[in-house]
Amino acid sequence: MFTLDGRRALVTGGNSGIGFSIAMSLTRAGASTVIIGRNNKKNIDAANLLQKINPLCSAEKFDLSDVSKIQTFYSRLIKKYGLFDILINCAGATVRKRADMIGIDEWNNVININLTSAFILSSEWAKSLISNNRPGSCIMIISLMSEAARPTTSAYGASKAGLKQLVKSLAVDWAKFNIRVNGIGPGYIKTDFTEPLYKNRDFSRWVVSRTPLGRWGNPDDIGPAAVFLCCDDAKFITGQTLFIDGGWLASF
Repeated sequence: MFTLDGRRALVTGGNSGIGFSIAMSLTRAGASTVIIGRNNKKNIDAANLLQKINPLCSAEKFDLSDVSKIQTFYSRLIKKYGLFDILINCAGATVRKRADMIGIDEWNNVININLTSAFILSSEWAKSLISNNRPGSCIMIISLMSEAARPTTSAYGASKAGLKQLVKSLAVDWAKFNIRVNGIGPGYIKTDFTEPLYKNRDFSRWVVSRTPLGRWGNPDDIGPAAVFLCCDDAKFITGQTLFIDGGWLASF
């Protein structure tokens, strides 16, 4: 059960945090995994760890905020590696400012990385599978902020809410090709991305008190769910978002 033997996976934002945890879980389940990241040193370090499990794993440096180059980049990827059975859109960015203080360039950067790049990359990925009559599984990494809001999250929340709806739209468009699209909505997870939050003692206490399971999540809490959603055991699941949040959304 829950095997990905023989599958090839592509994970954006896969060199650290939630992305790396997912990449590691997919690899342990049998996939050969390629990660995409902007930081070459992090890419190399992450790829070395993945290659200890599967020597076919690799890393590619690319900045997904440059959305005009994604199509060319993906064409180069499939020429180098072949078709990808699995796509994980995990790359993310944020700007923690009150809405009226966010510059348009800052807004566009968050939207481009979190939403537009995921749409373009997913579309290119699906085209390659459809033209070769191949099934596939895509996962979008969403957020609690697609369902709730707190101060300084307007750009991030808007991008993640859009991504949650994109899951449904792509799932409906591509179901007839046996291409499934689902989302995972992590709760408050300890990563480099959230370090300013969990190092804030008051905020961290609030998270723990607000979460029924009484703790911050870890990246390792996310990876196994991605394996399940990508494997054949989940072949009748599409258009869904699974929130892994310790009960945060269920609590008032």
